[in-house]
Amino acid sequence: MAGKWPVRTIAECASAEPYSTQIGPFGKALMAEEYAESGVPVLRGVNVNRGRFHDDDFVFVDETTADRLRKFESFPGDVLLVHKGTLGEIGLMPRRRRYPRYIMGNSMMRVRCDQQKLLPEYLYYWLSSRAGQHYLFSRVSQVGVPQIQTPLKTLREAALPVPPLPEQRAIAHVLGTLDDKIELNRRMNETLEAMAWALFKSWFVDFDPVRAKAEGRDLGLPKPLADLFPARFVDSELGEIPEGWEVGVLGDVAEHPRRGVRPDVIAPGTPYIALEHMPKRCIALSEWGIANGLESSKFEFRKGEILFGKLRSYFHKVGVAPVNGVCSTDIVVVAPRTPHWFGFVLGHVSSDEFVEYTNAGSTGTKMPRTSWGEMSRYAVAVPPRAVAQAFTERLRPHAERIIAAIHESRTLAVLRDTLLPQLISGELRLKDAAVSRQSIAGEHTIAEP
Repeated sequence: MAGKWPVRTIAECASAEPYSTQIGPFGKALMAEEYAESGVPVLRGVNVNRGRFHDDDFVFVDETTADRLRKFESFPGDVLLVHKGTLGEIGLMPRRRRYPRYIMGNSMMRVRCDQQKLLPEYLYYWLSSRAGQHYLFSRVSQVGVPQIQTPLKTLREAALPVPPLPEQRAIAHVLGTLDDKIELNRRMNETLEAMAWALFKSWFVDFDPVRAKAEGRDLGLPKPLADLFPARFVDSELGEIPEGWEVGVLGDVAEHPRRGVRPDVIAPGTPYIALEHMPKRCIALSEWGIANGLESSKFEFRKGEILFGKLRSYFHKVGVAPVNGVCSTDIVVVAPRTPHWFGFVLGHVSSDEFVEYTNAGSTGTKMPRTSWGEMSRYAVAVPPRAVAQAFTERLRPHAERIIAAIHESRTLAVLRDTLLPQLISGELRLKDAAVSRQSIAGEHTIAEP
């Protein structure tokens, strides 16, 4: 017994029906030369992160190849596990999917549960738990590419506490509700970022308000705001720019506050951001570590400042700091010279054009780096201060909501990670599957055990 629940192996709780295989490692069934530009997506380790499937880096195979690999097709309810490379990532194939078919890549394994014994949602959470991760990593070979030894046998022999189905369902519901709220926050942040970028592009790249005024069209803006934009363009070295705007460089409106700090004076609990904490093409920085054990000097940053990954800048790692902390020296801290330039600076620094500019000017072959000196010379059409301030006033609420959602999601993740081992072991019991609305709204309480 583990806590109050009987222990069963995965092999005891999985069924081959109605599919041809019960647990399937992929082996060498798919070769790289079989990849295609479109067709049926291939699930690889890069597509699985914290239980969610991300399609930004999908590769594909054509329908003929997919038919040949039909026994490796993944269906809703499959629990997928990365057994080579990015170890420990677990995914649950959702009921609603973007594509009608998915083929597993060579680094993936799957489990199909007999749902009269074991729910896939419950198994997913056990594999994601400290106990499940410890079991998997205790069977990892460190020779060459990290991989789980004898992955099929390892999965089949995994022993876990298996409560009655109603308890499994309740546990999965509680933890899933927290994960759903975290995912909702992530999608909301994506929407807010897209809205902010669309407005930046309209004002400062396409100059839509100026074009509309020049053509006698309604700007769709309140009169005090519409009055800030001119009605004509003038020629410049950047091409046509609005009348009254100036050709300048990023360094005119932004700076790199070089607040170097030695490791011996950094408090151990200080938030620490390295490049691995920064997602690609996303200004919401939801991950960070702590400074305990740092051995080299870092840069200090302040909440609301912009962090730009200067090492291999083509990875497009740019974000707004959600806390005060320190960061790797492979990150450039960028701050507006005065607060009203914040939105203008963020829009440019996070743009594809700016990232391409820094990549072209990077030095080094294997580990190319840009520098603030290079970044600061980026040419921009500088608007009057009133226009920049008006944009920042519209952007600030978006940035603040993004940061608030990040902190809420981290609190929910702590709650989930605290509850997970207690619920799965049987140490904590739920009277029913309901999570109170208050728990998701901020009180973070569940039904009494």
